[in-house]
Amino acid sequence: MKKLVLAAALSAAASTAFAGSLADPIIEAPVIVEEASSSSTGILIPLLLLVVVAAAVAAD
Repeated sequence: MKKLVLAAALSAAASTAFAGSLADPIIEAPVIVEEASSSSTGILIPLLLLVVVAAAVAAD
């Protein structure tokens, strides 16, 4: 009976000692957030050109 209790105690201790696996841990890639460029930068130059042309026509 002593051997049975000793074997049960050793198997319980051994199972908790090896609870983890040998596989590599899964590490998720970091999330990279890029700032979106605003659409106003693409329209700024044509608007300035329109203002210059309007000023030139108004000056004549």
